[in-house]
Amino acid sequence: MTEKERMRTGALYSGADAALRAEAKRARSLTRRINATTEEELQARAQLFGELFGRIGPDAYIEPPFRCDYGSNIYIGRQFYANYDCILVDVCAITIGDNVFFGPRVCVYTAAHPIDAAVRATQLEYGKPVTIGSDVWIGGNSVINPGVTIGDDVVIGAGSVVTRDIPAGVVAVGNPCRVLRTITEAERAHWHALAAQYHAAHAPCDG
Repeated sequence: MTEKERMRTGALYSGADAALRAEAKRARSLTRRINATTEEELQARAQLFGELFGRIGPDAYIEPPFRCDYGSNIYIGRQFYANYDCILVDVCAITIGDNVFFGPRVCVYTAAHPIDAAVRATQLEYGKPVTIGSDVWIGGNSVINPGVTIGDDVVIGAGSVVTRDIPAGVVAVGNPCRVLRTITEAERAHWHALAAQYHAAHAPCDG
């Protein structure tokens, strides 16, 4: 296998590989250009993200500054939002569903290093993919670690460090992040009622 193939499959690989360095350089160039765009250049910014990522769905918005390793290993669904200072370390696939919101300074890491110092000193490394479902909100300053899967309809509290899988339909918080509780039907009804009140108050008047 090539070093890129080894990297993507989670085997030990060398990041000093010339082909990987070239891809990383491409990503740095694109992210530099993205981070230099202004509020009047949203279309150009979206085009650059489309060139950078493996996939990005419609109505996605990422607030600069943004950083990633390669970009090509990032797959994002529709209506994604990331606040500023988002970092996606994508030596393996980062797959994000629809309607996912990131607070400021959310970091997703797929990169890992050997525990043994002698092997680590040889610059060999490896990665594990991260999958985030749909309808997920991740609070600011949270870290998602290599190999984690987060289910659909999840809220991750601010400042959490997610080191293990999180099931669907829960609120999870802490370091290490643990399930706090299930999201209840009463909560859903409460928020739907508030949303209905909002929309009723802002409905256009006839005549």
